[in-house]
Amino acid sequence: MAKKNKADAARIPIIAMTANAFAEDIRAAEEAGMHAHIAKPVDVNVMMQTIGAVLSRDGAGAEK
Repeated sequence: MAKKNKADAARIPIIAMTANAFAEDIRAAEEAGMHAHIAKPVDVNVMMQTIGAVLSRDGAGAEK
């Protein structure tokens, strides 16, 4: 199987979604490379705002 070029994979935003909502948990998610954190139970409005913020931050997810 040929190795595929996944250079654009680094641009895929990753949002942590955990039941752990303490500041140290959020910081740990960011240190692990997550672009944002959403606490469970999920509030759909918070989720949509977070996704929008992450995507607009540096144009991530924008069509080219």
